[in-house]
Amino acid sequence: MVHEKEITVIKKDGIGVFPTDTLYGIVGDAFSKKAVERIYTAKGRSKGKPFIVLISSIADIKKFGIVLNKKQKELLAEVWPGPVSVILPCKSKKFEYLHRGKNSLAFRFPKKKKVLEFIKETGPLVAPSANPQGMIPSHTIAEAKDYFGSDMDFYISGGMLDSKPSKIIFLTDKGIKVLRD
Repeated sequence: MVHEKEITVIKKDGIGVFPTDTLYGIVGDAFSKKAVERIYTAKGRSKGKPFIVLISSIADIKKFGIVLNKKQKELLAEVWPGPVSVILPCKSKKFEYLHRGKNSLAFRFPKKKKVLEFIKETGPLVAPSANPQGMIPSHTIAEAKDYFGSDMDFYISGGMLDSKPSKIIFLTDKGIKVLRD
């Protein structure tokens, strides 16, 4: 298995820089409060700003207590997999450490095979861009190392990533509202 060591690190509350389907992201187990807080600290991110969660299938959304209706499933099938982050209501107190009181979470179902394989092994991952808050996202692993040094448990290079951040949409019962194109 590729990246076996890094997958083990993630499963033990570790965090690292990983090439996602759009940009380099700082990844950690979405179900680990410890990993999530480590990422907030490393990024210097505002504690009220939730992270995007990478999933390996639409079914992963159920793990967050979110039940989709037929129309929502149809809309998701139109935009996923791909570089689109979808915000869904998540009122569960259990996931407050993720939604930060916003009562919603953003999910992305990547298209890149290597990214999906990694997520299938680790489970859902929080994955904000690999940069301190207010700084330009890392386009190379060297830039990420300059930003974070030993704050990360691992770095996985994916070459130069010169993509845009994902499109962000809010999925309502009635349809889609684009928040970032």
